[in-house]
Amino acid sequence: MSTSTAIAAPPPPTSSRLSRLNQRRLANFRRNRRGYWSFWAFWAIFALSLPAEFIANDRPLIVHFDGSYYFPVVAPHPETTFGGEFETEAEYRDPFVAELIEEKGWILWPPIPYSYDTVNYDLTHPAPSPPDSDNLLGTDDQARDVVARVLYGYRISVLFGLLLTLFSASIGIAAGAVQGYFGGWVDLLFQRFIEIWQGLPLLYLLIILASIVEPSFWWLLGLLLMFRWMGLVGVVRAEFLRARNFDFVKAARALGQSDRRIMWRHMLPNAMVSTLTFLPFVLTGSVGILTSLDFLGFGLPPGSPSLGELLNQGKRNLQAPWLGFTAFFALATMLSLLVFIGEAVRDAFDPRKTHGSNGA
Repeated sequence: MSTSTAIAAPPPPTSSRLSRLNQRRLANFRRNRRGYWSFWAFWAIFALSLPAEFIANDRPLIVHFDGSYYFPVVAPHPETTFGGEFETEAEYRDPFVAELIEEKGWILWPPIPYSYDTVNYDLTHPAPSPPDSDNLLGTDDQARDVVARVLYGYRISVLFGLLLTLFSASIGIAAGAVQGYFGGWVDLLFQRFIEIWQGLPLLYLLIILASIVEPSFWWLLGLLLMFRWMGLVGVVRAEFLRARNFDFVKAARALGQSDRRIMWRHMLPNAMVSTLTFLPFVLTGSVGILTSLDFLGFGLPPGSPSLGELLNQGKRNLQAPWLGFTAFFALATMLSLLVFIGEAVRDAFDPRKTHGSNGA
């Protein structure tokens, strides 16, 4: 008589331990109140600056004219659309155009009716003019609204810093992983190359290249990326050198797994713990280097909204202290928030705080 025996399947691999670990890290991050609230404040300000065209613009949000709706902030419209004479885009701040529209409709302006490059020709004081009800933080030496330039400049600075951090971290992590995993001549030759590459004078190269080509956002990003990727190589290299002889790596090799899979699936998660603690500080440095280049005149093209250029204007116009104070407080707020976030991330991944006395 045969009997069938039910064989219980082994329990699926659980990630409860990893989940508990991540929960402790999140709790440590929240426990750092300064860093936790700085995280939300930084992203709230950045989210506010993303739709800058709908907050500060010299084009109306909505124009209702002769029973039709127009959205100049999204698409340009010629002056003839509103009964004018010219085929060029309408100048909505022109009193003549405004009267034409208001005869058969109305205009809805953004909260700040100036873009970053709008020149205010109706100033009551010579530029740079002091703050008033029309320009809340005054104007710069070219009669442009300071609030609009700070809003657009903040967005450019953060976007530039995020892109530079993302690309440089990706290249640096990959380079450090290859060095640490293979070691030997690969590590030796790569280290000598990095030492030579780090010795190149970046500022002199920028000055030389700025005299040949006109700097732009992507041009600066590519040039700085050539040097900024080395910031995380040492951290990742050290983690891979430490983990390359661990038992789980030897077991993965014995099972026939490829080097790429071992590096990606088994070793990289361990290296990312220390790498993530550095990312907020790398972002801080990326924003700072763009501001410094703009201040020196080797950054974004002239006329671009830039916090560094606003700082330079404050230096040139000491009789207009609102320029220097505005740029200083905007930069100080941004960089302080990033530093506080970095401290909270560092505490979150600190093993002395993550592994409690009752932890596994």
